[in-house]
Amino acid sequence: MLALVLVIVAMVSALTAMRFAIHGQEVAVPPLVGLAPAEAERATAGLGLQISIERQYYSPQIPEGRIMSQLPLPGTKVRRGWQVRVAQSLGKMRVTIPDVTGQSEHAAELNIRRRGLDVDSMAEVQEPGIPADQVLAQSPTAKETQVAAPKISFLVSAAPEPPAFVMPSFVGQPLGSASRSLQDAGFRLGNVNVVVAANPDAQDAASTAASTAASAPAAPAQPSPASIIVTQVPVAGQKVFAGAAVNFDVR
Repeated sequence: MLALVLVIVAMVSALTAMRFAIHGQEVAVPPLVGLAPAEAERATAGLGLQISIERQYYSPQIPEGRIMSQLPLPGTKVRRGWQVRVAQSLGKMRVTIPDVTGQSEHAAELNIRRRGLDVDSMAEVQEPGIPADQVLAQSPTAKETQVAAPKISFLVSAAPEPPAFVMPSFVGQPLGSASRSLQDAGFRLGNVNVVVAANPDAQDAASTAASTAASAPAAPAQPSPASIIVTQVPVAGQKVFAGAAVNFDVR
């Protein structure tokens, strides 16, 4: 019985010690809204917390430079070393949103950065009849007043893709006729390599010729319009765009 009592007391002591070890490291997040960043850092550092300024927004209520929101909220229990994320106020909006529609992406970016604004995001869309790299729309719109963040998003026109085709098979065709077909379809003839057929009789003849020709270098074989195509790149059935080069192996 005494041993059982001692075991129970030991277990209760261990659980109590563990509970204090876990909850003894917890602190309540202090209220930071309205404080300057230096004040907020002092308030959190004393509790073993860290502060991170992640966003900046315009606010007609919170003075410029002060903290306007925080996460976790005040009073939340967190462990020491936790990071408190805050947003900083830019004060009242003092800039006018410019109209950058119709400008190039680069010109629009320079225009808004000169006013102390920044680029939030950019999307591209293909529009028939509209040149590429032109701002089609923006958010916020020009001269808008109810703006939260000093950032502008763009919708920019993208260059149209060239026409796409399915590559046909030229294997077995003469090089001359295949070249004409490529040119008529708007493609380019790429590299043409001559491959030597693996014929035992031809190899014996080549060995005999090599032994009689001493060490004289042999001229590389040249393709001709009558050469027969044995392989091609891109292969048949592959998607290709107009103007692409097609390479052949012939013999």
